Amino acid sequence: MLVAWTTTAKRSDAEGLAKGAVEARLAACAQVDGPAVSFYHWEGKLEQAEEYRIWFKYLPANASSLSAWVHNHHPHAVPQWIEVSTENVSEKYLSWAMANSTSLPFQQTKSP
Repeated sequence: MLVAWTTTAKRSDAEGLAKGAVEARLAACAQVDGPAVSFYHWEGKLEQAEEYRIWFKYLPANASSLSAWVHNHHPHAVPQWIEVSTENVSEKYLSWAMANSTSLPFQQTKSP
């Protein structure tokens, strides 16, 4: 199982990404937390912003499709996308995730 996360400036955007990925069965689960305060450089300037983090839990077979889907629907020009492999997942949770995911490829069409 993999876990990835991204952030958005608006809670509504975070919830839309979380809900959309689960509805498409690209992620078995997605959680939104925040706001968190982030500090980063953007276009040569130090920025500070409140952001909402979306955590995605998904199967390796969905990795490229979920990444493409998130990047296609994300409001940021350069979305954060960090993906890690889990070391241990309980058997029951993994079985549940497998039953609630698909490995169908995401068709890339830009959202309006």
